[in-house]
Amino acid sequence: MFRNILKKGRRLAGLGSLVAALTVAAPAMAQDKEPVVFGGSIPLSGVFAFAGIHIHAGLTDYTNWINSQGGINGHPVEYVMEDTAYEVDRSVAAFKKISGSSSPATYYGDSTGFMKAIASELNSQGDTLMSGASFATALTDNEQYPYQFIPGPNYSQMFGIILEYIATQGEGGDMPTVAFVYSDTEFGKDPIENGKARAGELGIDVVEEIVTKPGSVDVSAEVLKLRRVRPDYVVFHGYVLSPINEFMVQMRQMGLDTQFMGTFWSSDKLIIDKMGADADGYMGVMPYNYYDSEESGPMLDALRAQAEKSDPEAGYRSYRLHAGVVQCHGLDRSGQAHARCGKRTDRRQHGGVSCIY
Repeated sequence: MFRNILKKGRRLAGLGSLVAALTVAAPAMAQDKEPVVFGGSIPLSGVFAFAGIHIHAGLTDYTNWINSQGGINGHPVEYVMEDTAYEVDRSVAAFKKISGSSSPATYYGDSTGFMKAIASELNSQGDTLMSGASFATALTDNEQYPYQFIPGPNYSQMFGIILEYIATQGEGGDMPTVAFVYSDTEFGKDPIENGKARAGELGIDVVEEIVTKPGSVDVSAEVLKLRRVRPDYVVFHGYVLSPINEFMVQMRQMGLDTQFMGTFWSSDKLIIDKMGADADGYMGVMPYNYYDSEESGPMLDALRAQAEKSDPEAGYRSYRLHAGVVQCHGLDRSGQAHARCGKRTDRRQHGGVSCIY
């Protein structure tokens, strides 16, 4: 099952060809052309507000940048969003409101739950392309989700990458042990069964599974469970920051030398920095180049310049820089969304934004 999902998941949305598709000749915007609307369900409040604030900033930066380049084939770009607090019902209501008034060509979804819940309506409309915060395994199913794409490896693939690394770290014929720590959300649960199956294939013993609510919670009882089994590795998934830092601090205080690892949403540099010294040695899956990496390219350099222009005092930027690029990928120069196009593209000519994973 895992190998089948992995094979299907390689039909991913890269960030390539965007520069060629959207910025050729940078024509001036015509005043009489209708705007191309980017809609968004953005969690500016709630448990994942830390991420939502940066996503919003990234979409705003990208909108300003693409308009400075003449928009899309002369059409100005308009970014319309609603705060959802990472609640599926509010996200669905936001989508209906924005779709009813603005007919968005693309839409940024804030969660796995929302992107699954809205799929039927999105398919019926047939004129809006959706990407967003979710890297859910199910969203790589072309038949069920033809108007949605994910901007990198799906969550099951991320677990596979981590587990394949762990399998190389055994010594003397002994395979390391691992514990999975994940949130009690659709986001958190997504890769767990496939992760356990892949661990079994690799001969890795999953010695504990811990499930918590996302956000700041008391994890002392869960840490005691981990102390009893003393895993060589803990893999976090389904969180942005807390309670990862609480787990690491308490486990270090107990003298455990466990190696901590995480998937994309737990691996942004801003989040690692917030973890402080307890994150020393932390490893994760990141399909994008960090803002302050040595990598360069036309798209990455343009977004860096735009971000610094919009907020000169911000310093390091997180994955907000990638949000806008992903949001409009799959539009042609007339501003129309095309089903499946996001799933057909590859990672070549990515403009420096994404890295090879």
